Amino acid sequence: MRLRWFHSVAGLTVLAMAACLTLPGPAFAVTPKTKAVPGKGAQAEPRGKAVPAPIQPIIGPIDTQAKHALVIAAETGAVLLDKAANERIPPASMSKVMTAYIVFDMLKQGRAKLDDELPVSEHAWRTQGSKMFVPIGARIKIDDLLRGMIVQSGNDACVVLAEGLAGSEAAFVDLMNQKGQQIGLTNSHFADVGGLPNPDHWMSARDLAALALRTINDFPEYYHYYGEKDYNFNNINQGNRNPLLYKDIGADGLKTGHTEEAGYSLLASVHRDKRRIILVLGGLPSMKARAQESERLFSAGEKVDDAEIWLGTEPKVALTVGRDLVVTLPRKSRKDMKVTVTYDKPVPAPVKKGQEIGRVSVTAPDVAPIEAPLVAATDVDRMGPFGRMAMVAANLIWGKH
Repeated sequence: MRLRWFHSVAGLTVLAMAACLTLPGPAFAVTPKTKAVPGKGAQAEPRGKAVPAPIQPIIGPIDTQAKHALVIAAETGAVLLDKAANERIPPASMSKVMTAYIVFDMLKQGRAKLDDELPVSEHAWRTQGSKMFVPIGARIKIDDLLRGMIVQSGNDACVVLAEGLAGSEAAFVDLMNQKGQQIGLTNSHFADVGGLPNPDHWMSARDLAALALRTINDFPEYYHYYGEKDYNFNNINQGNRNPLLYKDIGADGLKTGHTEEAGYSLLASVHRDKRRIILVLGGLPSMKARAQESERLFSAGEKVDDAEIWLGTEPKVALTVGRDLVVTLPRKSRKDMKVTVTYDKPVPAPVKKGQEIGRVSVTAPDVAPIEAPLVAATDVDRMGPFGRMAMVAANLIWGKH
């Protein structure tokens, strides 16, 4: 069996996440054919059927470089990973999620509209760090400013929104602190709207996760902004810095962050198989570290194994996974990883492309098993009557098929 590993840009400990989203409980009685294979937010950045098992907490040490981490199951509140989640950290651009929360609240209350145009002051135009590149003296729609703030991480867009909706940045910051207390952010304090370094500006990983959940639940009509991959404003196209959005793992938000003090951080959400996981990572040493800790085990459509066919026009059919199988393991567990393929042998013809044939299972110490269905890569027709008679005769005479 071919086993191919490569770094994914989708990453981090979130596939502690994605793994938990797709943990099936085996529901098959099979005669196994088995194989085991070892296995500055604000500064500018560079750009039968399986039955789901209950989400399980991660056990054993997780090999993440993050200084602070929290992974929770949205539906149950179960904590899957907690690494100093209550400590105060500089949230950098992740604090823009709070800025957006206030804007969404005003929109929902009817105090503002998406097509309202807000003026760009010199103060907003001069704001440092990541930029939407708003022209001084222009008037810009709130809809555009939201994309400039969320997708492009523009600090200038944040200031335009704050001044236009509250009269000044300081007045808007007061709203952020008031609302934070109202929604239960007990370990947060905001000093600006963009996340620039300030000793009076902090959040905890736990508060960031709580804010993400409140955003998703309170404003489903506006949450889509966080899933947009790029935005073009003033003839400048900028991509979303959230690395998870570019991989097929169900990621739909939220926000990255970076300052010299904070390091590289990520607040993310993955929604898959009717489950949602919220991830917070803070204090990573580089953008590469923020994006590379997950590994892809098999790509969708890649052959995992061959299954023998009984009375088919082809002796075998390639088995593949229907979607990318991604797994994150502590480094100490990787050398003991095993990949096992199981299916009823032989598979009776005819076989249809996409038909579930068996399962692939990944096991390793201190990690819950990860399974995925194996499907036929192609159709295999049944032999004609004379071919079937010959095969049956051969089996009776020589005991093989």
